[in-house]
Amino acid sequence: MKDTYNTIAFPSEEILFKEKGSKFFGYAFPITSEEEVKPIIEILRKKYPTACHYCYAYQIGSEKISYRANDDGEPSNSAGTPIYGQIQSFSVTNTLVVIVRIFGGTKLGVGGLITAYKTAAQLTLENCSIVEKTIDIHYLISFDYKNMNKVMRIIKEKNLDIVNQKMEMSCEIEIKTRKKNAEQIFDIFNSLFEIEIKAKE
Repeated sequence: MKDTYNTIAFPSEEILFKEKGSKFFGYAFPITSEEEVKPIIEILRKKYPTACHYCYAYQIGSEKISYRANDDGEPSNSAGTPIYGQIQSFSVTNTLVVIVRIFGGTKLGVGGLITAYKTAAQLTLENCSIVEKTIDIHYLISFDYKNMNKVMRIIKEKNLDIVNQKMEMSCEIEIKTRKKNAEQIFDIFNSLFEIEIKAKE
């Protein structure tokens, strides 16, 4: 079972690709939700007030994939789609690539634009540090304080990550584990007396 995905470790350095006087500035950002996209585009609009196009594509998710490609006024499918093609070709997700174009006076035509945006996106992603991450399943474990040692022993033995915890008379711990180990972890806790485990929504 595949339980890993590739993404970029941190935002890329700016790259610059020039074509017939037009400048294409490329950026890549790690993102985990669609809401992060707009603020990033706004920052780039302020940084390049003279640019005429802020084209981008992103892909989010490891199992359920959502993506978007935006031409921002360039001819249909001449900018966003070639950018998205590079995200696919580098096999990364949770990634936003933005190419800012400053027009240089010479029209490139649709074919020229596709090549320019594709090249700028490729150079941007080549400039990124790509990392492999695991697809994690989160569980909530509920138990009485007296069973704390039992729970903690399993967490330690199985090397589970604690995401957050609430320790009172009745305790709740949120753990995460790699998808491929999830069923086994669930079964261990589920078989214990007085301990409840459920998948976190």
